[in-house]
Amino acid sequence: MRIGELASQAGVSVRSLRYYEERGLLSSTRSASGQRRYTDDEVERVRFIQRLYAAGLSSRTIAELLPCVDSPSERNDDEAFERLTQERERIDRHIEELCETREALDRLIDANRAHRAQLAGGSPA
Repeated sequence: MRIGELASQAGVSVRSLRYYEERGLLSSTRSASGQRRYTDDEVERVRFIQRLYAAGLSSRTIAELLPCVDSPSERNDDEAFERLTQERERIDRHIEELCETREALDRLIDANRAHRAQLAGGSPA
C-alpha cells in the first residue's frame, strides 16, 4: 500500500510516517517510480508506535525497544525489560511532580477564594 493509505488506515498523518522512517521506526520499499510501499503488517506497527508515544516514550526509546518486537531474543528481552523499567520509573517521578504541582495550585486556589470572599465582605467558602 502507498503512504497515504497507510496513514489513513493507521489514523496518523503522512508526515508522521515519514518521521517514523527517518527515526528508523518504520521501513518501506520503493516502487520503480520512487513511491514508498508498505505491507499490511505496517498498519499494526504504526498503531503500536502510536501507543508507545501515547505512553510518553520518546522516538529514541521506541527505537531501542523495537528490536525486541522485531527479533525476540533473551538479550533483546532483557534490554527491553530494563528500558521499560527505567521509563516506568521516569513516569512515576513525573506523576509525583504533577501531584505536587496540583497540590500547590489547590493551595493557591483556596487562598484566592478566601481573599475574594474577604473582598466581597463574605466569609471564605
